[in-house]
Amino acid sequence: MDATIKAAIAELIGTFVLVFFGVGTAVFTGGDLVATALAFGLTVMVMSVTVGKVSGCHLNTAISLAMFLDKQIDAKKFAFYVVFQIIGAVIAGALIVCLFMGLYDVSFDAVRHWNVDGLGANFVHGAGQAWVGLLAEVILTFIFVLVVFGATDKSHQGVFSEFAGFFIGLALAMVHLVGIGITGTSVNPARSIGMAIFSAEHLGDVWIFIVAPLIGGVLAWLVYSFILRDEAASA
Repeated sequence: MDATIKAAIAELIGTFVLVFFGVGTAVFTGGDLVATALAFGLTVMVMSVTVGKVSGCHLNTAISLAMFLDKQIDAKKFAFYVVFQIIGAVIAGALIVCLFMGLYDVSFDAVRHWNVDGLGANFVHGAGQAWVGLLAEVILTFIFVLVVFGATDKSHQGVFSEFAGFFIGLALAMVHLVGIGITGTSVNPARSIGMAIFSAEHLGDVWIFIVAPLIGGVLAWLVYSFILRDEAASA
């Protein structure tokens, strides 16, 4: 099998697991903040040793964009990653909806108009305006992707490279602890698209969770590339 296709399928599997367990925990625990944050973080840790050697375990369109800009993946792989990440997220979203319908004996139309928590869809909570979601998601994604760069920097030796998945998982849990109360936390366009298509109430907000994470990822790449990367060690 072509290496790019194999890596893309690995991204599909990893993104599916991320969304199914992360969003699934939010949905089926009634939105428990700590449990949801841990579910997202633990999933990244587990998937890093499952698909990491095949695809790099991005599971996130914002990370893939940053790695493309950093020339760690080429345009073909980036395009495949984006498509397969979205497919994985949509499959996970569909299964969560099916389980929810069966558990609460409700119709699909009722699920699409669910108002309690958007059934895992991202939206700006409270009376917040779009700019609140944009700003929060840019900041959260910037910090998260910055940690990804630091944890995977090949110039680092020892604990940083050996336990990259651990640090990245902790970072994802960390940003969820703040972000859940603001937007439900996206920092990942694929994750947001995967649930938004099943939510009539919040589909109109999905653009925020595509644009803001991509901006945050680009900013993280710029800061790490020109300020935090040890050029001497990389040489």
